Amino acid sequence: MILATGLAALYLIQRPQSFEFLEGALKLGGGIVICGAFSLKMKWHGIVGAGILALLGAARGLANLPRLVKFIGGDRSHDTAPVLEFGVTVLSLLLLIKVIRALYQERLRRMLESED
Repeated sequence: MILATGLAALYLIQRPQSFEFLEGALKLGGGIVICGAFSLKMKWHGIVGAGILALLGAARGLANLPRLVKFIGGDRSHDTAPVLEFGVTVLSLLLLIKVIRALYQERLRRMLESED
């Protein structure tokens, strides 16, 4: 989804900004895809790596919230980039929540396993 957001930016944002957004989306989305592929061999290393990338993506997106507020207020100087950045932030937060949930479930599983 993050990679698709980067491709959508090519059509929704003016040229210089769209390539910057695409580059960021390719780095973040590509990194998450690599972590997903990595988790096929070493499950928890890939999951933790994706969680770290999601944390970085969410933190970067939260720093861009003032531009979203300006966009909602009527400032269209950045085209639709703030909306796309907010979408990437939401996707990153959702992935981060899923990773944290998986880590807690694994911790609980290991604790229950050690009791037996």
